[in-house]
Amino acid sequence: MATIYIDGRAVEARNGENLLQACLEAGTDLPYFCWHPELGSVGACRQCAVKQFQNADDKRGRIVMACMTPATEGAIISVDDPEAKEFRGEVVEWLMTNHPHDCPVCEEGGECHLQDMTVMTGHRERRFKFDKRTHKNQDLGPLVKHEMNRCIACYRCVRFYRDYAGGEDLGVFAQHNNVYFGRYESGTLESTFSGNLVEVCPTGVFTDKPFSKVYSRKWDMRGAPSVCQHCSVGCNTILNERAGKVRRTLNRYNEDVNRYFLCDRGRYGNGFVNAPSRLRSAGYVMDGQMTPVPVAQALEQFAAFAKDGPIVGIGSGRASIESNYALRRFVGADNFSTGWAEPLHGAVTRAVDILRTTSARVMPLHEMESADCVLVLGEDVAATAPRLSLALFQTRRTACNKLADKNRLPHWLDAPVRTLGSDLKAPIHVVTPAPTDMDVSATQALRALPDDIARLGFAIANRIDGAAPAVSDLTEEETARATALADALLVAEKPVIVSGTQYASTALLDAAANIAAALVTQGKAAGLTLVLPEANSFGVATMGGLSLDAVCERAQAGQVGTLVVMEADLTRQLDASAFDTLVRSVRHLVVIDHSVTPTAERGELVVPATAFSECGGTMISMEGRAQRFLQVVYPEAPLQVSWRWVRDFAHASGHEGVLDWETLDQAVAATAAGVPAFARIVEAAPKADYELEGEHIRSQTHRVSGRTAIRANISVRDIPPPTSPDTPLKSDMEGTYTTDMPATLIPFYQVPGWNSVQSLNKFQQEIGGELRGGDVGVRVIGERGTAGYAGVAPARMALRENEVLLLPEYRAFGTGETSMWSDPIKARATEAVIRVGGDAPVARVSIQIGAEVFDVPAVNDPALPLGVALCPPHMVARSYEAPCWVTLRTISAEAAA
Repeated sequence: MATIYIDGRAVEARNGENLLQACLEAGTDLPYFCWHPELGSVGACRQCAVKQFQNADDKRGRIVMACMTPATEGAIISVDDPEAKEFRGEVVEWLMTNHPHDCPVCEEGGECHLQDMTVMTGHRERRFKFDKRTHKNQDLGPLVKHEMNRCIACYRCVRFYRDYAGGEDLGVFAQHNNVYFGRYESGTLESTFSGNLVEVCPTGVFTDKPFSKVYSRKWDMRGAPSVCQHCSVGCNTILNERAGKVRRTLNRYNEDVNRYFLCDRGRYGNGFVNAPSRLRSAGYVMDGQMTPVPVAQALEQFAAFAKDGPIVGIGSGRASIESNYALRRFVGADNFSTGWAEPLHGAVTRAVDILRTTSARVMPLHEMESADCVLVLGEDVAATAPRLSLALFQTRRTACNKLADKNRLPHWLDAPVRTLGSDLKAPIHVVTPAPTDMDVSATQALRALPDDIARLGFAIANRIDGAAPAVSDLTEEETARATALADALLVAEKPVIVSGTQYASTALLDAAANIAAALVTQGKAAGLTLVLPEANSFGVATMGGLSLDAVCERAQAGQVGTLVVMEADLTRQLDASAFDTLVRSVRHLVVIDHSVTPTAERGELVVPATAFSECGGTMISMEGRAQRFLQVVYPEAPLQVSWRWVRDFAHASGHEGVLDWETLDQAVAATAAGVPAFARIVEAAPKADYELEGEHIRSQTHRVSGRTAIRANISVRDIPPPTSPDTPLKSDMEGTYTTDMPATLIPFYQVPGWNSVQSLNKFQQEIGGELRGGDVGVRVIGERGTAGYAGVAPARMALRENEVLLLPEYRAFGTGETSMWSDPIKARATEAVIRVGGDAPVARVSIQIGAEVFDVPAVNDPALPLGVALCPPHMVARSYEAPCWVTLRTISAEAAA
């Protein structure tokens, strides 16, 4: 630590940081634009000017840019010096010469960093009386709106998009007052992280296009902390609500997970909570028609169903831990299913077992950014866990930082550090069946079939440690490849192995685990990450249960009276004939869900559950991190959280003593007590009765407009704000709100003088570090296990004559279940086609699966070998959660025409 002096006040500054960071951490308000905690300093805006003095005798000093000046021992600076203040005021004035006077209509108004900094500098009037420079705006696609005339040329957008996220289709053009940030021509931004431009931009150049259609000012919306539902990474979010509708999703800082950025699927994929596909009433089949009925009548019907034999429950990886445990407790552990068919059931179960017992570290995302060698085995992480791919891309920056250390450059000095590493590739080795978005930035990208990738993984582990299972009949090429990758991992100080369940291969998972374990035996600080299919897959697999195949067998044997399906669409796991057989084999099908799915359409009794925005609960991410999401929307009956429906079913069927929970706190406590592995989930967030300074925490800003204005067209009589026994947040603007509140309860970021997301700095103990309110979530697995080697290398995968190996192809946009109910994601998704290996042009393919034949669109992909095809899951009438052999006939473009 270094001691510096800010306007005569001695403060401690961390070694290696710049003066701007030191000032902000010391609580001093110093304006800035171009600097960002994750992007570093480039000195483009000149807004953070301060006066620096050589020593105590220096009365004159000199103006320096705080973001470009290191904080050294004994440094003396003044933020309040008149000359420095005048300089900062003039900087804002010249930035404003071309900025439009459109704050009242700008969507950034009220949470604009430029507004905050203008007020902070004391700039009050404009002397520029000439014509302003104007630009034409571009259409950047369905997610981001462009208003170039508001630009102040801070360069944040291109630095994030190109340097941090690796995008190539957004750049800076021209110079001086004509500088332009955009694409070469109008078109959809290609990056999976383009939505972050909305929060990175300090003005209103890039704004949230879907939010524009349902716009409300920041102070008119309620906020609540939440957890992303669209993959297993567990990114933290903030949901904003107005008039009973979720309006937008913002990034919520979590030091170990997503930090400052979200992927676009997580940011824009929550439209399903407002979609017409939502279930809003209970109903059951009468005379062949689904008829809405009162809740009491629906419960009576379930009670009648319960008399017709055993009840089997099917849980879900998109439902909370509490709801899954409630269903398991109601039907019994022997009658509870995870909702996954084989081989996915076995793969997810195996993956979670590995994560709980591996001797390697199950690393948080932020820690993986500092890895010096990454091996990705058989998982397209850019599609299955996009935020993980962004974290892995930062390993290139880690390599640049090593060069910077040799040249004595601070890491925050962005431009020189990146120039030093301009020729570096990320230290990533990708081994997958098909090309991925990570290949461009990786040191090496190899192609192989899933079982052959597993064989390679076993061989690498054996090269690192001879005690690991060996692989027979390796070719010279395979041996050389395994040796080279093993050597690269052994040279690294902090290697990370990444795999997942994309191909439902336990052999791949065992291979990844063995490599990590072998590295540990060699004294390496190895990390292991396994991507799981759904947001709460870790929790469901830990709880355990039957596979969907076992449920089907029971049903066909006449051993299932009532099948209760909770927040799951079985058609995503079973093909059409298997699903139809299951429905016909059970006496009654009962569905609890928030949306109309093909499974719900076949239900004999369907009841409406709340979406994650309308209830609270706990999700467990792929790294074993239990995190609580809280409700932001207060729904009307009959909507209620799934575990309450299960409780009501239990009571209606005469099992009153099984579930007596009334509040989320009781559900969390019962789940923690019932499943020893979940004992710590009670620590994930404060209870509903939590108070700070003797008051509940408010979920609205102090200046929220009158409640009567929301419903003035109905009545001007005030109504009480909604309440819930499941959340510690008050649903109005009364209550307390401080920067020291528990980090798990932060509903929005705002402090006096800082209304934009940049106010996050005030909530951190140090810039880019821990939050003042403590950790977010809690790990339910230990730091390290003791498991050794496992598994046997599979046989070499050989292509078959007259058959094609069909592999599942996941996409960041287009293959997610709930995200595809969101209009922005649907607009961003490309056409679902099958990609066939080879050079021959293809227009369509005919696929035969059993007795069924599907005629679907296709394209050829020279990057794939002959005999291999990629199919988006659920494109045809089966899931394709695992590779399978099919009969496929190609139809050329000429023949199709």
